[in-house]
Amino acid sequence: MSNTNEPKSFDYRSAGVNIDAGQELVDRIKPACQSTRRPEVVTKIGGFSGLCRIPTGYEKPLLVSATDGVGTKVKLAIDHQSYRGIGIDLVAMCVNDLVVCGAEPLFFLDYYATGALRLERAATVIESIAAGCKQANCALIGGETAEMPGMYQGADFDLAGFCVGIVDEDQMITGESITPGDKIIALTSSGIHSNGYSLVRKIVDTLEINTETTEIDGRPLIEALMEPTKIYVKSLLGLNKTVNIQGLAHITGGGLTENIPRILPDTTAVTLNRDSWKLSALYQWLQASGNLDWSELARTFNCGVGMIAIVKPDEAETAIQYLNSQGETAWLLGEVTARDPQRPIVNFA
Repeated sequence: MSNTNEPKSFDYRSAGVNIDAGQELVDRIKPACQSTRRPEVVTKIGGFSGLCRIPTGYEKPLLVSATDGVGTKVKLAIDHQSYRGIGIDLVAMCVNDLVVCGAEPLFFLDYYATGALRLERAATVIESIAAGCKQANCALIGGETAEMPGMYQGADFDLAGFCVGIVDEDQMITGESITPGDKIIALTSSGIHSNGYSLVRKIVDTLEINTETTEIDGRPLIEALMEPTKIYVKSLLGLNKTVNIQGLAHITGGGLTENIPRILPDTTAVTLNRDSWKLSALYQWLQASGNLDWSELARTFNCGVGMIAIVKPDEAETAIQYLNSQGETAWLLGEVTARDPQRPIVNFA
């Protein structure tokens, strides 16, 4: 007969944390991480920290940092078990922020938090992070997987990303030299990217839309919603060697109306030609389904414009031709104007 007074034995697994699964995940993702390696990286995956040399060729190097997440797009990924692009989103949100000052991304770290570690899902997510890093020529130098039962319920998980880049102080893109008459060039987005998904999910849930059977442009709506964020690093770094970029703006949360003013001098505003582009089928569906007026759409979403570049008038055509030659879809979006205190900073004509 067992002794009922015998103290109960506990271990970490009984508390909901599987150390063995964590180590198996590290082993599983090593090849993906290794595939992103840059020559400056010193350490291997699995250590306590990552080390990276500063690349040669920089006279006055500045380190540039950025951090971001994917927001409630993660919830859609969980609900529809669509994990292969969510890591690209994570990388894109960080490296696209870095490149607006002319910085080259060097290395990336991820943070993956969940209630219970599901090996296949976690591996798929982190492998997609590695895929995004390869697009940006950025080394996935390390990360953290946190298993936190009680903090996250069921299949829930969340992501955060951290990126460090480098730029020569004399080559920084600051926006300080932007003047009236400069031209604004748009680079198309791949979709909604990673902002506004709380509103998207509200529309879908309230109207009880089946995202698997509803089609947009010949494919299920969920596929269009989960399209990964476009990474602009290589084309913009190349553009910066082709023309003299005055300013760049990553169109993320806050949309066109909130992000463009972040790079403008206090004396300037912009006028965007609303007729210069047509909303994609996905944005037309979103606007119609949510009964969204243009101002709400433009301050919440990128509206099909994932990045803007500002250049001098005599370089606008060269910039557009170069970007299109690199696989982007670029066009003349508008012009910088003098600021009028009686009008918005971002105007649509």
